[in-house]
Amino acid sequence: MDVKQALRQVELFEGLGDAELKQVAAICTQKVLHAGEMLIHQGEQGDQLYIVTEGFVEVVLSDSQQKEKRVVVNLGPGQIIGEITLLDQGPRSANVRATAEPTIVQSIHHHDFNNLCEQNNRIGYLVMRNMAADLSFKLRHRNLADLAGE
Repeated sequence: MDVKQALRQVELFEGLGDAELKQVAAICTQKVLHAGEMLIHQGEQGDQLYIVTEGFVEVVLSDSQQKEKRVVVNLGPGQIIGEITLLDQGPRSANVRATAEPTIVQSIHHHDFNNLCEQNNRIGYLVMRNMAADLSFKLRHRNLADLAGE
């Protein structure tokens, strides 16, 4: 599957037209991971968003002593990791490791995305709108779970 076709399946890019998806695809860099290989280390500085295009990754939280680890979620094709880095480039909140052989991800560097948004404000608007809707959904879900005593 070509990159533009893969991006079409990503909710973050919902609403973008073919020409806009082509522009996003042009700033993507492919990375091939082997099962067990780390993509992201918890606490490191974030500067890239990743899109899984083949295989699977698991998101793992570690406690402050790095002793206890808990798998939070498994992600596959069309799902994204590290989208918040497009906003703040803060430290990574979890470890991410490939679980399939091979796992292929596309990365988008924060700097490249910002440059693209300056060239095409519509891309930036739609991506940020989609990100805000997703974060709002997650926050609402978490608040409801807290109220329910989960």
